[in-house]
Amino acid sequence: MTGINKAACIGGGVIGGGWIARFLLAGIDVNVFDPHPEASRIVGEVLANAEKAYAMLTGAPLPPRGRLTFCTTLEEAVAGADWIQESVPERLDLKRGVLTEIDAVARPDALIGSSTSGLLPTDLQRNMKHPERLFVAHPYNPVYLLPLVEIVGGEKTSAATIQAAMERLVPIGMKGVHIAKEIEAFVGDRLLEALWREALWLIHDDICTVETLDDVIRYSFGLRWAQMGLFQTYRIAGGEAGMRHFLAQFGPCLAWPWTKLTDVVDLDDALIEKIGRQSDEQAAGLSIRELERTRDENLVGILQALKGGRGGEGWGAGKLLKDFEQSLWATAGTATTSFDPSKPLKLVETKVGPAWVDYNGHMTEHRYLQVFGDTSDALLRLIGVDLAYVEAGQSYYTVETHIRHLGEAKLGQAIHSTCQILGVDEKRLHVFHTLYDTATGEALATAEHMLLHVDSKAGKATPAPAVILDKVKAIAEVHANLVAPEGVGRHVGQKR
Repeated sequence: MTGINKAACIGGGVIGGGWIARFLLAGIDVNVFDPHPEASRIVGEVLANAEKAYAMLTGAPLPPRGRLTFCTTLEEAVAGADWIQESVPERLDLKRGVLTEIDAVARPDALIGSSTSGLLPTDLQRNMKHPERLFVAHPYNPVYLLPLVEIVGGEKTSAATIQAAMERLVPIGMKGVHIAKEIEAFVGDRLLEALWREALWLIHDDICTVETLDDVIRYSFGLRWAQMGLFQTYRIAGGEAGMRHFLAQFGPCLAWPWTKLTDVVDLDDALIEKIGRQSDEQAAGLSIRELERTRDENLVGILQALKGGRGGEGWGAGKLLKDFEQSLWATAGTATTSFDPSKPLKLVETKVGPAWVDYNGHMTEHRYLQVFGDTSDALLRLIGVDLAYVEAGQSYYTVETHIRHLGEAKLGQAIHSTCQILGVDEKRLHVFHTLYDTATGEALATAEHMLLHVDSKAGKATPAPAVILDKVKAIAEVHANLVAPEGVGRHVGQKR
């Protein structure tokens, strides 16, 4: 099994909540155990931010959201789960006790991951009866957007567990990296700790403010690191001679007195207050949730930009997003759609999310077109024009569209769309979509489209193959018996 069927999250704070959102939005049911009295509210707010971020991140059809269940006991939470993620506070005694309790009641084949940011897995698995299935799965905040997970095994962790953990992260859009030897803080936090120590000295010595230091990172090497990391960035800095030239030129700098990394700053009350005051000024009154949403929007922008890198092939985390989206489209393409031939095809069901509304609280105009476009895509997949068909060089292109707005779709409203095929020939496909309020059945908008079958490499319209035409004509023959929608043909497909 290379996928996660059911997950359990023990702890629902910043990291635990991020894991919960990542699992749920991948269509995985999640049981949660967290005795905090505000756990449900905190997780709900994190999930709301995650859903808004995903609405910006990808247009690929996400699976139906997994079922979220808050449990009153740890044993109830882990029952039936094949991936259990522990995200309790960073105290060895607490984590070890919780993981030992999980081990005692979990399924025999369940994987148990710890979100620890620095504790050794060998120490965590000390009292477990089945220590071979415990590993560190250290993510980065926000877990639902940043895809990296450091996978670290302890002395008794099996190779099969590491392999299984790496494989099961792929279908939820994450990248596992195996850290070969366990060390405190692993790799990522070691690097962050080094930068953090130097930053504290720069503030302590009044070299700069916290805002200036953040600007230095986010306007310069932070952008480079986001898409290329450290060593590949320095390889480029070496010019045509590459990394060896860079090391020869800048290696001697390591012996210069440029750093205080060997001298730990005294993080006393005065320095803590200085940093706290400057950080408050930098935030300029923005709440934590507002800062989180801004962070998410920025990360989405970077990931989307990287997805288009290298001529559309994708680069780094963007390539990972591109591959994840392709898997989502492929899965959607294999789904079977049943329909009543006496009615238009019901092809898309969704909900108006926070990223879809304007200042009036209504769905923005381009989102109507997005839903209608998704409806056309669903029809095309139904007749065989799926991702593989498109990658082979042929598709249907929309050449004319007419939209009528009849009602208002509002935040949180469940909506669905239907498709009626009005006509088809060897090159053209004429369709009519209707968007409905799912609760009331009220029609909110309609769209009429004319699509042409094209050879995308040749850049011209071509006849669709018989295997496609046979499928679409079969639906069209049934739909010919339906009542023609009002206003059809007045705008689309008219001769000029």
